[in-house]
Amino acid sequence: MIKLIKTTLLASVFLVLVFGAWLFMYAKTPLNLTPDAQEISIKPKSSLKSIADQLVSQRVIPHAWPFVILAKVLRKEPYLQAGDYTLNKNINPYQLLRSLRRGKAMQGSITFIEGKTFKQMREKLAKNDAVKTTIEHLSDAEVMRIVGKGEKHPEGLFFPDTFYFNRNTADIVLLKRSYESMQSKLASAWANRAPNLPYKNSYEALIMASIVEKETGKASERKMIAGVFLNRLRIGMRLQTDPTVIYGMGEQYDGNIRRKDLTADTPYNTYTRSGLPPTPIAMPGLASIEAALHPEKTKALYFVGKGDGSHKFSNSLVEHNRAVVKYQLNGQSKNRKN
Repeated sequence: MIKLIKTTLLASVFLVLVFGAWLFMYAKTPLNLTPDAQEISIKPKSSLKSIADQLVSQRVIPHAWPFVILAKVLRKEPYLQAGDYTLNKNINPYQLLRSLRRGKAMQGSITFIEGKTFKQMREKLAKNDAVKTTIEHLSDAEVMRIVGKGEKHPEGLFFPDTFYFNRNTADIVLLKRSYESMQSKLASAWANRAPNLPYKNSYEALIMASIVEKETGKASERKMIAGVFLNRLRIGMRLQTDPTVIYGMGEQYDGNIRRKDLTADTPYNTYTRSGLPPTPIAMPGLASIEAALHPEKTKALYFVGKGDGSHKFSNSLVEHNRAVVKYQLNGQSKNRKN
């Protein structure tokens, strides 16, 4: 009897985990609407089932029942509102629920992702059918003259987040919202930073945060990675991080980084130059900013990828070389971390 109960409990736990994984994938998978922006209408006083059926009939979602389950699990059912909506092509079921919950009628949305560059940000704006294009022929410096406060280089100055907006909102307006959001969050984080950090100002912290963002494969390691890089800065050791090299390569980067690339000097090559690179190399999220300003207290100076997104941290070069042999030369992880 006890064995049967244990088996039943294990089976139940397994089913819950499978269900949770399925629901998460469903919630985060883009709906890939056609056309790129789709206008829909939800009738007043519609029940959850009716709303789901309307979304099916308007070819927003293929089936009603997954959407109904997601709404019930997230307890959004009482808050969904009627109205006319404009949906972005890449909206996912979770974002759709949020739009309907907030009554975002006739609105589009756009998500800027942590770790992406300003170039990729501009490309995403240009492809969003709900966005009015106004900066297509402007250089990055010209965009910054409109958006910023005197900065010439845009990289890292924009906060990655999902923004909702009225259809036909200008791209420059969305950039200003993202820029102002980053300035606000960075200022707050800088004011509450840990003591004795080797940064001259918040911009240097932002540069470090962008490196942490690109180097981190496992969220729980962000502060440890920041701690390693700050240890290197304190003793004058070069950062020697591949993502900065890749950023400096620009269009020449083809997906692989070679030894010759590590020795080719650019302002962003942290193998050939000491200190921080001149600018951030991507959009850091808030977690990476916090890691850069509240790093782990560690003696580690090195880390190497294990091949599963995590790293082995080492205090000495001898220990690090052993880790490289174990994780990089035994077939477990042959590729450099980007």
